[in-house]
Amino acid sequence: MNPVPAYDPAAFEPFAVTVDLAVFTVRGGALHVLLIRRGQQPYEGAWALPGGFVLPRESAEAAARRELAEETGLADAVVAGLHLEQLRTYSEPDRDPRMRVVSVAFTALVPDMPEPAAEGGGDAAQARWVPVGEAADLAFDHAVILADARSRIGAKLEYTCLATAFCPPEFTLGELQAVYETVWSTPLDRPNFRRKVLATPGFVEPVPGAARLTGGRGKPAALYKAGSATALHPPLLRPEGNPR
Repeated sequence: MNPVPAYDPAAFEPFAVTVDLAVFTVRGGALHVLLIRRGQQPYEGAWALPGGFVLPRESAEAAARRELAEETGLADAVVAGLHLEQLRTYSEPDRDPRMRVVSVAFTALVPDMPEPAAEGGGDAAQARWVPVGEAADLAFDHAVILADARSRIGAKLEYTCLATAFCPPEFTLGELQAVYETVWSTPLDRPNFRRKVLATPGFVEPVPGAARLTGGRGKPAALYKAGSATALHPPLLRPEGNPR
């Protein structure tokens, strides 16, 4: 039996591991993403996703939460309470001009997110919520990560009841539809949407006797609240032809 060859770490080029975060929320009827303005090279002055290097004795998720808190000034309790979902790993050899860097990206879609600190920390000069449609010319390959993350959160609304978290405690089906249209960036057929929502067990529950005027000439719209389900069976799929 041949002996196992000795492992030689020097035979492999060293590289760094970073984390990047695409954190979304709905503000003023528009989908926003949390961005930081870089305060140092490379890409000094450019907008980017929050993130940074993973420390030697740190997991990727721990690094993601630490960097998010450091760069945006969000409270530790807010950051600790986020449900971060690992998106994918980005490993193109030239994605960072400094050295070979592999990044583990995370994403989250969260309601009721506070304003970040006016001045960022770490290597971030500023942090703010930016409408996704205005998030252009991002540093590194962050435009690719942002597009992938938006597709992922769009899928999350297909299979979970997360959309109700962005509505008031009592809401109309029109308000719920507006959340889907905002995240998916596409108009939906009102009767079809209503039919699918009401046919999905546990998605929403009617509020007995409650109604709200919605500005039209018709009768007040019935009010609903979030149901007991957490997953949608069957899923509420995006219209065909809409990749997001």
